[in-house]
Amino acid sequence: MTANLLHRLWPRSLQGQLLLAVALTLLLAQGISAALLFSAQSERRDAALIHTAAMRLLPVAHGDVPLFDDERPEGRMHPPGMRLQAVDAILLLPSDRRDPQGEAELRRVLEDQGVAYSDVMVIERNFASDPMAQRRFAQRERIRGDHLQPRPDKVMLAAVRLPGQQRWLVARVMEPRGGFLPGLTMIGQTLLLYGLLVGVIALILGRLTRPLAALTARVEHFATTRDPDGQLTPQGPDDVRRLVVAHNAMEARIASLLDEKDVMLGAIGHDLKTPLAALRVRIESVENDGERLRMAATIEDIVRSLDDILSLARVGRPSDPREPTDLNALVAQVAEEYEDLGEPVSFEPGERVVLSLRPTWLRRAVRNLVSNALRYGQTARIALHRGDGAVTIAVADDGPGIPEGDLARMQEPFTRGDPSRNSATGGAGLGLALARAIAEQHGGQLELVNRRDGSGGIAGLVATIRLPAA
Repeated sequence: MTANLLHRLWPRSLQGQLLLAVALTLLLAQGISAALLFSAQSERRDAALIHTAAMRLLPVAHGDVPLFDDERPEGRMHPPGMRLQAVDAILLLPSDRRDPQGEAELRRVLEDQGVAYSDVMVIERNFASDPMAQRRFAQRERIRGDHLQPRPDKVMLAAVRLPGQQRWLVARVMEPRGGFLPGLTMIGQTLLLYGLLVGVIALILGRLTRPLAALTARVEHFATTRDPDGQLTPQGPDDVRRLVVAHNAMEARIASLLDEKDVMLGAIGHDLKTPLAALRVRIESVENDGERLRMAATIEDIVRSLDDILSLARVGRPSDPREPTDLNALVAQVAEEYEDLGEPVSFEPGERVVLSLRPTWLRRAVRNLVSNALRYGQTARIALHRGDGAVTIAVADDGPGIPEGDLARMQEPFTRGDPSRNSATGGAGLGLALARAIAEQHGGQLELVNRRDGSGGIAGLVATIRLPAA
């Protein structure tokens, strides 16, 4: 499910994929930068809290300032010792967390100041769990008259036990509540970088991909129509310009070769059909009826083969335009032609389907499949079906089928199931090749599948022309 969603959301265009890659890379870089910045800020904050606590502990540890009791009359200025508490033992609460790095930093500060100690502890505690911190915070609010400062979430306890003493000196430092300013700054910085980098890259990629998109559309158009008109004007970077120029030259050369081929095929058709017509006339003078019929059959076989060759060569450049065609009616017409000749052909119509087709060509493709089915399988059953975004015309027979390894090869020109060249068992081997070319001309394909019986053996062949439904 997730993979399918990602596949649908993933951009298909080169510009979209590059922009997404840049955006993800920038997001990753900003995430790493934010993590490093947060870690550095946390370390600086912790170090500042440790140094603040140490500055409160040092005067008492040096003996410069006596430690006063906590209970003092309200409203009097408290000496520095009042920010400390002397306790016999440190009671750890379930929510307390000891800070080994803070303890190491406190030891370093004490040693730098020449203060001897027997043990230190640094504890992070919830402000709501420390009554002493709450009372001192309330006293500070009353003394300063500052009721706008937010209550802290945490309080840090820095405790030191001096040599030869059992009591701990405890300094409390309120940890300031983390605001949104660093996060907002990082978000603003990220949005600015996104706007600048992605905007500039989008302009560069647009200049690169626009001519590539135009070239792709031109190639698709030329592949369908073989029309040399409307070549592209070179634009974009030099590399893309050279690509467009090379494509224009190649397209012009292909169009020239196709024109030469058409001229050559027209000449071949004219030069061959004229003497064949003359031969038809001359064989009428042959007195032997059997010989005359065989000669006529040979001439007809040559003419049919010639027509198939010319049709296969011209299928890539059809002269007739596409037109809306009722596919049911077209296939039914082909089936009726064979039924009128007494051939065992049946048609199972489907729902009414109207497609933009070249009906003459598609009719010939269906005839070729039906003729093959009758020649090798004695029967032909035609079925029309629409579904899964495609329309299929399936022709099934009861013949011996085709070996699985030869299914693709049988669609190549001049390939026959019967290795002999006997015209009585098949034509020149162009029927399936022509049907495949016509299907591809309409944006579809030809599929050959062996039909299996209950025991797994081959019960016949199903030749299917699959056309896009829209």
